[in-house]
Amino acid sequence: MDTVEELNGTYFYAGKSNLSAAELFFMIFCENAVDRLGLGISDFTAVVAILSGSNHLSTRTKPGNATKGTSYASKAARKVFKKTKFPFGISLPTWLGGYTPWTARRVMVRNIAPFVGRSIPLLGIIILAADISEITYCTVRDYNRIARDGDKLW
Repeated sequence: MDTVEELNGTYFYAGKSNLSAAELFFMIFCENAVDRLGLGISDFTAVVAILSGSNHLSTRTKPGNATKGTSYASKAARKVFKKTKFPFGISLPTWLGGYTPWTARRVMVRNIAPFVGRSIPLLGIIILAADISEITYCTVRDYNRIARDGDKLW
């Protein structure tokens, strides 16, 4: 954080003067986002994982209500694991049709390849969600340390 002062009911932060409370919050948010998302390899990995899960590659003809296409993650997982099944007949859940709670549906699978191929993009989303949560928490924390009582959140 840079120098912080209060001037005539406004704030001075990071070389900018006459900032309102909302502008101060935005400046702190941007600073935390850059700190967290800077050049992190985990963020790059998360984006690659999400993009590798998009089903835009052509594939064989599928039954009527099946999701069209396949993903790079799925093709790679099938190349590595082939038709290997989980031991003892175990079935594990995977998600189809999107990676939001409103568009995804859970499907149980016994083969390792579809489980891995469908889990890779989900891991990317979890990593980015953790980053967003950390940025939000740090922004509110830092803002509340600086802001006057009437401007504080929570």
